[in-house]
Amino acid sequence: MSILLLKNCEVYSPACLGKQDILVAGGKIVWLQNSIASIPGAQEIECNNLKVIPGLIDGHVHIAGAGGEGGPITRTTEMTVEDMLEGGITTVIGCLGTDGFTRNVESVLMKAKALRMQGLSAWIYTGAYQVPPPTITGSIGRDISLIEEIIGVGEIAISDHRSSVPSTDELIRLAEHARVAGMLGSKAGVVNLHLGDAKNPFHPIYLAIEKSELPFRQFIPTHCNRNPYIFEDAKIYGKKGFVDITASSYPYFPEEEIKPSRAIAELLQAGVPLANITMSSDGCGSLPSFDAQGNLVKLEKGKPKSIFMELIDTVVQEKLPWETALSVVTANVADALRLKNKGRIAIGHDADLVFLTPDHQIQYLMANGKFFIVPNL
Repeated sequence: MSILLLKNCEVYSPACLGKQDILVAGGKIVWLQNSIASIPGAQEIECNNLKVIPGLIDGHVHIAGAGGEGGPITRTTEMTVEDMLEGGITTVIGCLGTDGFTRNVESVLMKAKALRMQGLSAWIYTGAYQVPPPTITGSIGRDISLIEEIIGVGEIAISDHRSSVPSTDELIRLAEHARVAGMLGSKAGVVNLHLGDAKNPFHPIYLAIEKSELPFRQFIPTHCNRNPYIFEDAKIYGKKGFVDITASSYPYFPEEEIKPSRAIAELLQAGVPLANITMSSDGCGSLPSFDAQGNLVKLEKGKPKSIFMELIDTVVQEKLPWETALSVVTANVADALRLKNKGRIAIGHDADLVFLTPDHQIQYLMANGKFFIVPNL
């Protein structure tokens, strides 16, 4: 077992811990304090002038590819390990997306298994846009409770012209099954919801909660910055439940979307609790634009590294503290999805670490105690 002693790290856990030494063994952080003496057999790495942050968690990414709204030629390719590394991402949550007809959950699961075999961390959602959702075992409850990598169901489409328009009762049933399955499998058991461009997009969630015993935190609505009126609704909804900001589509649709870094700042200004805000990339998914008649007029592909770019902009452009900006792509995601030992630099947590230069470039990257972007030793 290799033992690594990382010296003089400027640690953000995401809270600022100042200068710390980090001892890594067995893929875990086993010791963390301001000075650790040399340990026989440990390899020491000097990290002076480097900021060390938790590996980013991308909570909504199309790891096995997605798309197809413009026909077979518009199907996107699957995510690569390089896509993760250039974005400082050490953990992903894969989902199927629009195409629950010619693609399947099995392919997403196998991609997650492949990433795990390569030393990274990956989980997935069962299902797709459609209701009833495609599954592996024939039941979202069995998928979640029995298959280790499956933590919830999604992305289920609501308030969108591509949605199968689940009724309130159907949405409640999905959420209840996911919730109980999560209990049985010790998972989050959440419902990840794709929000489309329809007005009052959170209304189906409000109805489901009003008609059931479900808590707001059972749902994770995403694409909450996709246009101004949805974002205004998100400022209200976010005081009760999670709001997930999508990072990768802004560069392609700046005239429509709220810039993610700005969205984080505005949500906080509106009184949304920091713990309720997350940001994901929608990476490797298709980013379509439709005209008033529902015709496809533009199609782009999301990039996972967008969450890292928007993280930096949250600090540099919006002037928010590192602790705040980091929480949205690390600790908050881990807490919302019940990813144990992820999202923080702490004793007993997985050694998922990103080492940044003073100008915010990724110098090294470690996942589960293994260097993927390697220091010159």
